[in-house]
Amino acid sequence: MKSKNEKKRGSSAPKGGPKGNKFSINNDPFFETESKKRRKMEYEDDDIDSGDSEEEAEILGGSDASGGEEMVEEDEETPGEIRKRVATELLDKMRAIARKEKEDKDGDEEDEEEEARDSFVAKILQQQQLEESGRVRRVVASRLKKAETVDGFKVLVKHRQSVTAVALSDDDSKGFSASKDGTILQWDVESGKTEKYKWPSEDILKSHGAKDPRGRLKKHSKSVFALAVSSDGRYLASGGMDRHVHLWDNRTRKHEMAFPGHQKPVSCLSFRQGTADLFSGSFDRTVKYWNMEEQTHIDTICGHESEVLTLDCLRKERVLTVGRDRFMMLFKVLDQSRLVFRPPPVSLECCCFINNDEFLSGSDDGGIELWSVLRKKPVYIVKNAHTQLPACQNVEQKGTGKIPDSLLENGDHKIEGYNCSSAYSWVSSITVCRGSDLAASGAGNGCVRLWAIETGRKDIQPLYDIPLEPRLGRWGRLPAARNGVAIQPLKLL
Repeated sequence: MKSKNEKKRGSSAPKGGPKGNKFSINNDPFFETESKKRRKMEYEDDDIDSGDSEEEAEILGGSDASGGEEMVEEDEETPGEIRKRVATELLDKMRAIARKEKEDKDGDEEDEEEEARDSFVAKILQQQQLEESGRVRRVVASRLKKAETVDGFKVLVKHRQSVTAVALSDDDSKGFSASKDGTILQWDVESGKTEKYKWPSEDILKSHGAKDPRGRLKKHSKSVFALAVSSDGRYLASGGMDRHVHLWDNRTRKHEMAFPGHQKPVSCLSFRQGTADLFSGSFDRTVKYWNMEEQTHIDTICGHESEVLTLDCLRKERVLTVGRDRFMMLFKVLDQSRLVFRPPPVSLECCCFINNDEFLSGSDDGGIELWSVLRKKPVYIVKNAHTQLPACQNVEQKGTGKIPDSLLENGDHKIEGYNCSSAYSWVSSITVCRGSDLAASGAGNGCVRLWAIETGRKDIQPLYDIPLEPRLGRWGRLPAARNGVAIQPLKLL
């Protein structure tokens, strides 16, 4: 019994200690500075941070983890950084405008204090916000100065084949154009200096998401029908015969991604203002909604019974479309609803927003229609808006500054003495100077016509014409015609 008790007393020594040694505080786990669990977690964290796996090496392009991360941070901007950069650039621009106006006004007087200048900048931004939302409209048409030259537009950029699409950046400093042969050019509005976008090889296109071409075609068609540039100027989208929406980086002019999904050629594109959201219309009767930052497809919008010809959108998640089914539709994406507008028995060809509640359209019979969301039929119609006058003679009478009375009966231009052949009076394009009362339309009669929109009276009045060849060419051949991008500066009184 004694030896047994002694054995029990000997077992009271701390576990894990060597036999025959005395008890020590240093060996007591209670007094350890760090727990085993904590040491284990730190060890696991160290293993995670090492980044030696083949998967991570492949993602980092064969470089070490730290170098790869730094390269990504330098090349790619986060959405927050993009918004900050755009806001900073806009504030600097507004401050420069305010400073210039102050110098012109006060001359030798001292500059205003920084707080007063910032308040002036805030007023400018608020005014711009009101104009973009359609609550306030700039009066431009009545102040427009008629061009002194009779030569019309100046050809700034030349293409080998007919130009099918043109887009401008929000600050009007850069332009983008594409032609039937697939050439995409970026050019400076002031100097006309051009830079070409290079299409990647077939293998690179497939690695960027492009599907194999259908039918007898062995390569993707590079024929472009539509272009659109994002509000921040970073992305350029193109679409055409190959049924894909192609995304380009404007900083490097390189192809980023190809988005399949449409079953037929892509006919029209438009970015939602202030975002990287893109709408694409196609001959497959659908409109698709994309996000270019996430490079994902959001939604497919159906409703048209025939090809979608033109679409337009503003800041809200709404898209205005025109189809060959003779309907114009306003889709509210968030509500998943639509408004259907029924024009007279004609085929609409183009459309554009004036503001969130009003829009314009052009038809194949030469008419221009003014619409409101409150009515399913046009509020006002200008018939035979592009009559073919001898040698594109301007319809404006000298000395009066008005259109002849015989042409103003509800916008109905009488055709006596005028050539109103549908092939030439066909309104193929229409646009509005954002946030203003100035509009422009184009047809096959060789002229671009400017219009004044008077929404209070629900009226559209013509201003004057500028000679220019039609966008998609005439039915006949003119050897003297040149393929390119033409610009006409508009000056205000």
